[in-house]
Amino acid sequence: MIGLGRYGYTAPASSKIRGYNVPEGVDIRGRFDEEFAKILTKDALQFVVDLQREFRNHIKYAMECRKEAKRQYNEGALPGFDPATRYIREGQWTCAPVPPSVADRRVEITGPVERKMIINALNSGAKVFMADFEDALSPSWENLMRGQVNLKDAVSGTISFTDNARNRVYKLIDHTAKLFVRPRGWHLPEAHILIDGEPATGCLVDFGLYFYHNYATFRKTQGEGFGPFFYLPKMENSREAKIWNSVFERAEKMAGIEKGSIRATVLIETLPAARRPCHGRNGSSDSIRDDPTANEAAFDLVRKDKLREVKAGHDGTWAAHPGLIQACMEVFTNTMGNSPNQIETVKRDDASNITEDDLLQRPRGVRTMEGLRLNTRVGIQYLAAWLTGAGSVPLYNLMEDAATAEISRVQNWQWLKYGVELDGDALGVRVNRELFGRVVDEEMARIELEVGKEKFKKGMYKEACKIFTRQCTALTLDDFLTLDAYNHIVIYHPKVRSKL
Repeated sequence: MIGLGRYGYTAPASSKIRGYNVPEGVDIRGRFDEEFAKILTKDALQFVVDLQREFRNHIKYAMECRKEAKRQYNEGALPGFDPATRYIREGQWTCAPVPPSVADRRVEITGPVERKMIINALNSGAKVFMADFEDALSPSWENLMRGQVNLKDAVSGTISFTDNARNRVYKLIDHTAKLFVRPRGWHLPEAHILIDGEPATGCLVDFGLYFYHNYATFRKTQGEGFGPFFYLPKMENSREAKIWNSVFERAEKMAGIEKGSIRATVLIETLPAARRPCHGRNGSSDSIRDDPTANEAAFDLVRKDKLREVKAGHDGTWAAHPGLIQACMEVFTNTMGNSPNQIETVKRDDASNITEDDLLQRPRGVRTMEGLRLNTRVGIQYLAAWLTGAGSVPLYNLMEDAATAEISRVQNWQWLKYGVELDGDALGVRVNRELFGRVVDEEMARIELEVGKEKFKKGMYKEACKIFTRQCTALTLDDFLTLDAYNHIVIYHPKVRSKL
């Protein structure tokens, strides 16, 4: 094994290379594994290569547009509606009909593409399982490739998992949740696969390998309208959405399937992308939350939260643990009855009249010392787990993913940047580097006490603290916490060689 950017391995004369069979222009630096080789076939890689070569310049331009928009925001500009797409916003159009197989999405479960998680989620009783290559997954080579193997087995119905500690074998039941897959965002590279000398685009690897190996199985076993389905994260404008649409059309053409066969749910996670057509355009609307999994008091909070969501017109909700599915399902079913969704019954005309000013309203609430401490403690602990391969982490009775760490470090950065004055017991205290430094030291001591000295010593807490602190105190806010941390989990392996 060799680290990122380190080379110099020379094979002995009496050996032969045993590695992945790759198309021209492809170099795989990840560890060789016989199971991975069944995913990284020459034809599957060629499909990914074709997508990369066709769309990489479009993606690069989109990322440059993000940088330019960020520069303008930093200089005082405010995000607003794109004048070029005014005719779309004001036009009379509706979304294509929802495929009957996923018309009812009242409760969805989310989680990483780990083998046991996939089985439990598909068996959970939820209507949809979103298998996550993004926020809930640390994108190490092992996690990504194992995830592709697991999903291929899940689609074929052959997936199983043996838990030796519990002496139990996990398999799929007859009626499972519908499978959606969330690839990584446009901004994340896949450094273990080089195409024409540069890292592949992470989402094209995720989408390309999954689609290539599974689209035929979907159509053979389930017919039209049953997949593959996707969740698309972190887009910022219609131009980026158009790239995905072109990727889908390219994939459909390659597979020889009807245009529009691939369907996706777009996650609105950024302010520049915020616009809520949904029911007014006959589209579906889901609420996205990760919820506690502790005791009955926590379940009461979940029920109240879900009741608020369904009364607001949401067609479904997210949960991060199978134990929450029944409680969420009861709340939505009590309101929606036998209807699969609320598209026709709750139009939310008020949402169609949202203005730019509405979207730019500042959050209301207080800024507390405990908030600063919790942000720091959670951010460091999540990042420490992420660096060791865990992307979905239980912290303080909540199942957290990368989004939580992002919120934690961005809020800390904002408070430091503007020297905000705290409320509550710390009324009058302003957040500055000196205060933040003390908070970091004290919270690291608390983390060590909570997890235990031995675990703290063996873990990546100190490295995570350095990364998180650097991100919070940077002069300019970095785009993504995980993008900075990614280089710490990239490991290049020499090609496996065996004696002749």
